Parts: sequence; C-alpha cells; structure tokens
Amino acid sequence: FLMERKTHVKVNRKEVMLAKLRKSCSCTPQKLKTFFMDFFPVLRWLPKYKCKEYIWGDVMSGLVIGIILVPQAIAYSLLAGLKPIYSLYTSFFANIIYFLMGTSRHVSVGIFSLISLLVGQVVDRELLLAGFDLNDDAPAASGDGPLQNDNLSNTTAFNLTIVGINAQCGKECYAIGIATALTFMAGVYQVLMGIFRLGFVSMYLSESVLDGFATGASLTILTAQVKYLIGIKIPRSQGHGMLVITWINIFRNISQANLCDVITSTICIVVLVTAKELGDRYKHKLKFPLPTELVVIVVATLVSHYGKLNEVYASSVSGAIPTGFIPPKVPEFNLMLRVALDALPLAIVSFVFTVSLSEMFAKKYAYTIRANQEMFAVGFCNIIPSFFHSFATSAALAKTLVKTSTGCQTQISGVISAMVVLLVLLFLAPLFYSLQKCVLACIIIVSLRGALRKFRDVPARYHVNKVDTLVWVVTMSASALISTEIGLLVGIVFSMLCIIVRTQRPRTALLGQIQDTTFYEDDLEYENLSTVPKVKIFRFEAPLYYANRNYFLKSLYRLTNLDPNVEAARRKKYEKKEKQHLKKGNHRTANGLGIRETTLQLVPKQIDFQALVVDCSSISFLDTTGVNTLKEILKDYKNLNISVLLACCNPSVIDSLKRGGYFGKDFGCMQEMLFYSIHNAVLFAKDQK
Repeated sequence: FLMERKTHVKVNRKEVMLAKLRKSCSCTPQKLKTFFMDFFPVLRWLPKYKCKEYIWGDVMSGLVIGIILVPQAIAYSLLAGLKPIYSLYTSFFANIIYFLMGTSRHVSVGIFSLISLLVGQVVDRELLLAGFDLNDDAPAASGDGPLQNDNLSNTTAFNLTIVGINAQCGKECYAIGIATALTFMAGVYQVLMGIFRLGFVSMYLSESVLDGFATGASLTILTAQVKYLIGIKIPRSQGHGMLVITWINIFRNISQANLCDVITSTICIVVLVTAKELGDRYKHKLKFPLPTELVVIVVATLVSHYGKLNEVYASSVSGAIPTGFIPPKVPEFNLMLRVALDALPLAIVSFVFTVSLSEMFAKKYAYTIRANQEMFAVGFCNIIPSFFHSFATSAALAKTLVKTSTGCQTQISGVISAMVVLLVLLFLAPLFYSLQKCVLACIIIVSLRGALRKFRDVPARYHVNKVDTLVWVVTMSASALISTEIGLLVGIVFSMLCIIVRTQRPRTALLGQIQDTTFYEDDLEYENLSTVPKVKIFRFEAPLYYANRNYFLKSLYRLTNLDPNVEAARRKKYEKKEKQHLKKGNHRTANGLGIRETTLQLVPKQIDFQALVVDCSSISFLDTTGVNTLKEILKDYKNLNISVLLACCNPSVIDSLKRGGYFGKDFGCMQEMLFYSIHNAVLFAKDQK
C-alpha cells in the first residue's frame, strides 16, 4: 500500500523575506525598547536581582576570581609578548562589558592562555618583520607612555600617524598597536558573524578538533616558557616548527642556565602542583579554592626584592608596571590590514570557546543562553577594549569552574572581579616590580595541567572511537609541530575528510531474517539468521551521491555475487556465436555443446535470486547521480529478469526518485517498486512468478 502524502502549501520566499525586512526596518517605541533589552541583557535580569539570595555568592566568587585574575594576567603577558599592564586592562574591561552584554550567568570572560598565545605569535612576527629585537630583557623605554622610543637595543622606530600627528613609535608601542589592531579585527569579525547569523561555523570545530588544538597549543605554550624556567636567553622562534627549533636552542644553551631561576622554578612548581592536587582532592570540603598563585607571587616578590635576586644573580624580573590608565587610542588602520587574516582564526576560536562554555553551564544550571547574543558580547569584549590598549579575550574553563564552585549566581561576580583588578591597576601594580619571570612561567605551566592530561585519555578515546582519536592526534601534532593557526585549519579539514571518507566507503551488508519475526539484520554480524529463498536484501549505510556511487555498485555486485553488466555481455557473446553457427547449419555450438546445452549454460548457476530488495533506511538523501544509479541497476537487473524493490525510503528520497523519473511518468508502477518495510517487499517478491 502507499500512504497518502500531505499537500504542503508553497511558500513565496520573496514575500516572506520582504515581510521580515519590513518588520525589521520598522521602528516603534516598543520595538526600540525590546532591541535595547535584548542587546543589553543586564537590563532584564538586574531589576529582578535577588539581593539577599545571590549577593554573598556573587561577592565571594568575584573576589576569588579577582585574586586569581591578577597573577594570571601578569603571567599571560609573557605569552602575548606584551607588558603586564595591558593584561590587567584586558581583564578589567572584558568583565565589565560581558556583565552588560552576556547572557550566561556563570562564564568568566577575560584573559585566556590559548588566545594570548595566538596574539603573541602575531605580535612577535610583526615585531620581527619591523626589525625590532625580540629579546625580552632589552632595555626599557625611557618615559612612562607607550609612545616613547626604545633605546640602544631597539633603535628601530616607525613613523605612525596618531591623531594627525607624526610620532615615532618604539617596540612596546608597536607591539600593543599590533595587538589592539588584531583584537579590533577579531571583534569586528565576531559582530559580523552575529549580524549575519554565522554561528553555524562553530559546528565544524568538533570536540576532537578543539581538544587536539588545545593540547597542541599547550605544548607550544609550555615550550615557550621553558627558557624563563631555567633563566636562559635564547631568541624567540617564529614561523613553522617553532616547538622543535625552541627545544634545539634550549639544549644548545642549557649550560647557561641561571641557578637562581632553576631553584625558584622548582620550588614554585612543587608548591603549585601540590596545592592544586590537594585542592582537587579536598574540594568538597573547601568553601573556596586556595589562592595559591597569589600567595606564591607575593612570597616570591618579597624574596626577590629583599634578596636582590636581579642584582646579585641576574634573575630576570617583571620590571616597572605603571599605575592608572593610558589615554585611549584608535587602533591603526594600516596595522589592521596587516593582521586581518590572522584575526579570523582568533575570532572563531574565541567565539567557540565562549559559546560552548556558556551552553555547557546553562544546561547544567537549567537556563538558556542566546548564542547570537554571546557572539555580540564577545565581539564587543574585543572591539571596545581595543581602544584602551587591551588584547583579545575569551571565556576560560578553569576560572568558570572556580566561579561556580564558589557560589556564583550572576555576572555581578564579574563586576567584583573587575574591581579587584582596578584596585591593582590604580595602587598595587608597582609592587610587582621585583617579581621573577620564572615564577610567572611556573604559573602558566601549572595552569596547563588540564590540557596536558588529555594524553592520559588517549587509550579511552581510542577505545570509544578510533577516527576521533586520529583527528585528535593529527590536530594536536599539527598545532604543536607546525603552528597553532595551521593546526586548527588542518584539524578542521582532516575531520571533514574523515566524514567524507566514511560516507564514501560506508558499511554494506546482505540481510537475513530473524527467525519467527518480520525483522532483518546483517547476516555477518548476527547468528541464527535465515536467508530468504530467491531474494537478496542489500543495505547501504550512507547517503547515495556522486562520491560513493562506484562503491555502492561494487559492494552490491560483490555481495550478491552477480554483476549484471558482465552477465549481460556474456549472454550477448554466446547469442552472437550461436547465431553464427546456426547460419552455417552447424547444430554444434562453438564450445562443442548442443543447442539445448548452450541454452542451459546461458542461465548461470550463481543467479540464485529473482528479486533484489534495497534497504534504504540509512540513505538520508540522493543526488542526481544517486537517482541515476538506482535507475541503472533497475534497468540492468530487469534485463536479467530480476526485480529491484526499494524499502524504507524516507520522504526526501521518495521525492528525489519521483523527480528523477524512477517510477515512470505517471508513477503507475510505484506500488510494485516501493515498500514501507523490508518484510512487505520480501512478501511481494515471494508472490512474484
């Protein structure tokens, strides 16, 4: 039987689009109010804020995150290749803007190691191309502002037009100029993606790709910090193969290691790792995480200051961190053009991490977020701070977990964290002058524990899915051994290729009947299945399209042990020879057999079926090539008096077959060619003569 299809009213897409355009372009007071309420979600939830219920958790989580943010911001400035003051600016502005525009109650948006690494690689490349010395210990610029000239080791300077005035720009100024231009472009990309609703691009970053990218980038981050750990001075490697080149330089210069830095690093890593492990073990007993990083930084700064480690042992220190805010400045347009391409992967990675974390915690705490608004929020967290000497931001998993564990209820906690950072910016920043860089490197390396632990999960990941494990390994290797940006691109392309390959060579099977039932399954996978006499049931577990057409035919011919084209050609050959011998009056055929014997041989023994049932339950769609392929096997098997029956087709496949003329012009034979279950097709085949 054939089920009657519903008649769908055709929608005039042009009229629908015009109606939506008219609606979106209309401006009424109510619509304007709704727009502002949607664009600034804080206007919706802040008036409903339950102060007595939420305030304690928000204040506590905000203070804890603020205390964690300060040492992390100073440490991650090493990754970004910028002064610590710019990291503090970034942490301050990101929290304020996300408070106004974000829809997640829990995520912590701010400085993030992977984003800092991406920014740092672009900054280092541009500094190198501009002729600056990448040595971190180059003499500092004379003066407080970022537009002062670097002296001696950085004599290269560039004329930049700033507010219509030509001013010479030194290394620090040029570095933050590159970072702000990169950040501005990343934010613009994110806002444009939000306007055009391009959030679907995040779907191409699978969990395996993201994990592999994070792990590979973590190896790069760890490698970049080793020189600070042991206090050697080596050039900062750039370009492809940075990880390998850096390790070669490290081993070449290992004899120059600073004993003071080595001892300090060993003590700090032992303390930090021990505190983290104890915190993880007893986290259910602790009301809030131990501020280990802050304690280590305070103690290390005091020891370095009073022990004069910089003067006596030549230990590298952070140097002067100015207080207050530098006047805002528009990012340079010329620099934007230089980094426009680099900003694209930065924008995508920043957005994907933020939205994925927002969705994860929204699901956990039973509320909803708006992904498109999250894209706007993270975009403006990059655009606006770029005018205030800040660089790119993203949500960070570790800090978000800390926020939730310390009682965070809303983004009020983000404002509290920003106030802590502001306190450091205005008053406490100069106190970190004597802080050793090796201590900051230790904080960065210990923060990578989570990403590096992914190596322990490889056997379990391999057991679950071998292809996903291969994607993880390829992405991780490319990110670490080539570069982070290329690694991300390689991971995306490779994962898509894996999907294509899996649809090009999917599982195929001949089905047998489960005894005493109307169900059918793979004859090679299950025991005690009975074959159906005179009927072959073929399953193809993928869409049928141009890329897997040949594999479909080869699998069908191999499993049924019959290639209709070869059989038809063989029969024509025998018929031709038979006619030639009959014309000559020879009743013996070319192979020495009689006419009756030859006729019997024309019907080969291997054709042991009269009907072929194609199980289409796993065929999600057909393209033109797929329809033509089914029409081809229908014709070829018909020439051998074998009927082809289709079973379990979805409506999309049926429509494609109708449009392709598979059932004829008037669909008159459709009832004899299409069945809604395999069993119905088998029963029909058995009833045929």
